[in-house]
Amino acid sequence: MKIYVLFLMTVIGLLSLDSHAQRGVRIGYIDTEYILEHIPEYQEATVQLNDKVERWKADIDLKLKDVAQKRKDLSNEKVLLTSELYEERKEDIDFEEKEILDHQQKRFGPNGDLMLQKKQLIQPIQDQIFSAVQDIAAGKQYDFIFDKSADLVMLYSAERYDISELVLRTINRTSKRQQAQTKAERRAAADEDLVPEYNPELEAREKAQADKILEREALEAQRRQEILDERAANKQAALDRRQKILDDREAAKQEKLEARNKGIENSENIDTLAPSEEKVENSNATAPTEYDLDTNSKSDDTPKTKEELDEERKQQKIRDREAREQELEERKQRILEEREKARQEREALENSSSNTDNN
Repeated sequence: MKIYVLFLMTVIGLLSLDSHAQRGVRIGYIDTEYILEHIPEYQEATVQLNDKVERWKADIDLKLKDVAQKRKDLSNEKVLLTSELYEERKEDIDFEEKEILDHQQKRFGPNGDLMLQKKQLIQPIQDQIFSAVQDIAAGKQYDFIFDKSADLVMLYSAERYDISELVLRTINRTSKRQQAQTKAERRAAADEDLVPEYNPELEAREKAQADKILEREALEAQRRQEILDERAANKQAALDRRQKILDDREAAKQEKLEARNKGIENSENIDTLAPSEEKVENSNATAPTEYDLDTNSKSDDTPKTKEELDEERKQQKIRDREAREQELEERKQRILEEREKARQEREALENSSSNTDNN
């Protein structure tokens, strides 16, 4: 059936191409289910029918439960009854159950009361919908109007071709006109334009305006995207510059540390070699020469014995040794202080560098 409908639509469309080549084919569709959901009279009648159906179901269920209880009682009394009496009562229960099932089929069957009342309920609304569609198609010059909720398969339908709201307004206005009691209400209903006349020029202007709006929205979306892309590029460039600055700072810090460590090593080597040289100088400076001894010996009025001279030399050597030891201790202490000072400076530099990186 669906294939036949699609084939028929295709043939009609091809035949109508020549006759409508000048203005184009106008197509619309409706959603009958949507229209029915928004008609108050149909909704009220549906509620009443549902209430009636619930009463029918409750009555049938109660009768079926009664039959089931009778079968249970008969099964319990089977041992007390004769076979003829048991069969007779069983036939009565079967006949009663058959009548209930026939009544259920009469109510809910394909041709039952429920289906007939649904048809009676929906038929007037369908007639109104058909009449409204005919008026709209004639007034707005539609070539095809389909029903979305019918057997026709609509894989896609643009919302601008949906005229369900227009059909619904037409039905409501017709209902108001029919229910008008006073003269003023009838005059107001008559003045309402049920179906607007088709104006090709107006529709073309509206379509051009809609196209301009869509084009403007597309341009705005494109500009917004370009702005977002530019912001993202600027942000990435700022991050790259910041990373480069941090890398340069880290490289400079490493160079300073290497230079300072190299300088400390050189100073330690110099300090290690310096005491031995100073020892030689001090020994040369403090050791008495033969000329000094001779001078001292010559300056004294009384000549000194050999024992006194030996004793003086011995004392002088002791004094020189103590002086050298004291000088070495002072030099050692000075080297330790310089090393401690260099270590403190290195730690301070590392702390300042870490604080800079954290900032």
